[in-house]
Amino acid sequence: MRQWNGWGEDGHADVLGEPALAFLRQAVGAAAPTRDAVLAEVLAQVPPSRLPAGGPFLADPELRLRHARGQSYPDWIALRFGRVGAPADGVALPGSHEDAVAALEQARKLGAVVIPYGGGTSVVGHLAVPADDRPVVNISLERLDRLLEFDGTALLARFGAGTPGQQVERQLLPHGCLLGHFPQSYEYSTVGGWVAARSSGQQSLRYGRIEQLFAGGRLATPRGELRVGSSPASSAGPDLREFVLGSEGRLGLLTEATVRLRRLPEREDFHAVFFPTWDTGVRAVRAMAQADLGLSMLRLSNPAETETQLTLAGHEKAIAWLRRYLRLRGSGAQPALLMIGVTGLNREVLRARREALMLARQHRGVHAGRAMGKAWAARRFAGPYLRNALWRAGYGVDTVETAVNWPQATAAMRAIEDAARAAFEAAGERVHAFTHLSHVYRQGCSIYSTFVFRAAPGHEENLERWQRYKRAVSAAIVAHGGTISHQHGVGLDHAAYLPAEKGALGMDLIRAVARELDPEGMMNPGKLFL
Repeated sequence: MRQWNGWGEDGHADVLGEPALAFLRQAVGAAAPTRDAVLAEVLAQVPPSRLPAGGPFLADPELRLRHARGQSYPDWIALRFGRVGAPADGVALPGSHEDAVAALEQARKLGAVVIPYGGGTSVVGHLAVPADDRPVVNISLERLDRLLEFDGTALLARFGAGTPGQQVERQLLPHGCLLGHFPQSYEYSTVGGWVAARSSGQQSLRYGRIEQLFAGGRLATPRGELRVGSSPASSAGPDLREFVLGSEGRLGLLTEATVRLRRLPEREDFHAVFFPTWDTGVRAVRAMAQADLGLSMLRLSNPAETETQLTLAGHEKAIAWLRRYLRLRGSGAQPALLMIGVTGLNREVLRARREALMLARQHRGVHAGRAMGKAWAARRFAGPYLRNALWRAGYGVDTVETAVNWPQATAAMRAIEDAARAAFEAAGERVHAFTHLSHVYRQGCSIYSTFVFRAAPGHEENLERWQRYKRAVSAAIVAHGGTISHQHGVGLDHAAYLPAEKGALGMDLIRAVARELDPEGMMNPGKLFL
């Protein structure tokens, strides 16, 4: 069973070694763990359901609690301190599209607010229960977790929207295909959640973001069923798939998604390259992205993240040798680490690797081989587990991401990190900030920043610090022309900043679509737009 107040299954425990703890003490200060609330204490606070007995909604307190929160920092501290608040009044667990439609109709008759639930991995407040006098229900799609149809000729697959990433690939493997969508939440996040939040996987450079992979779907709305997509391409008016992509549950329940597949690659390698400075690394990555080399991933870490990765990697003798080697090659002071993914037919991999490494050398890059790439690939989904270990040691962690055009990349990165530092300094605290470019395009790149800080002893102080820092980094993103979200969605936490990106008329259009499909405003209010 999954942990009720952390990431992963019960019993899974990552541990921070002494080198990592020493690094954190130097970076942000010594920390003291806080006491976590225990499940029984929190269950005792769950109020009785306001729903009548019977029907599709289950009122079991633990079931309601386990669907009440996602993985945002406010969610995290609410669960850890036992300050969850009132969860939904009931949870439906439909096993088919028809069951989901019936649950939605029953919610409408009850005058209830509906919060869709997929994998529970949202980091921006998609699952927050609104302050509303109406009853609230979760409709969880976690039982819609199967491959429903496979078309090997068109390379399409239809999945239940609650299918997690691991099960997607596991069910496609016997057919010799893959989807190739690998967000860090891949183990638990679902096809429907990817579509609803416009997700992006780690190898989107080859496979595409979810908007390229989403061929069509089935949406249960308060006004009826909406089917979108079917053709490989169309010029017949606006693409209705775009209404569903990024809709975050405001329009209805996405119960099925048809996705575009690839054949399994013959070969996949990941290579580490070190650049002497951040600027040389950025120029190299931009050159690679604009040269259309056929790579699957380019992931450039700034010097602070590079140093953090090397320190936390363990294998002290091997890392010491690497540092000496980089100094000899002129990349030792503040290097920037680039992970290059090459995927496809054997000849494609060899050609792409050769061309990428040639460009890297032109920008003073030092190829460090595949060993670090193999290590990264083996732990590519391990990041969320470190959050558990950090918290047990007394540290909090949060992330922020955006995307900008290439000319703004470095300035935006520095402004985001500086804004976070200033916000924590105002509370008399330090923050360890580090950043990587996780996705690149010809036009620009995403910027993904991580912040590690000492947890405060109480819930309210933690929340206040987070709110101050979140406002500061969001303002920095908007000031530098960045999107408020490249891959995590908008949810509750980013909703105030969406008008800066869409404009007043654009927001009116989004609201009008929601009113048309959900005239009573029952679908996930407060998310995406206020």
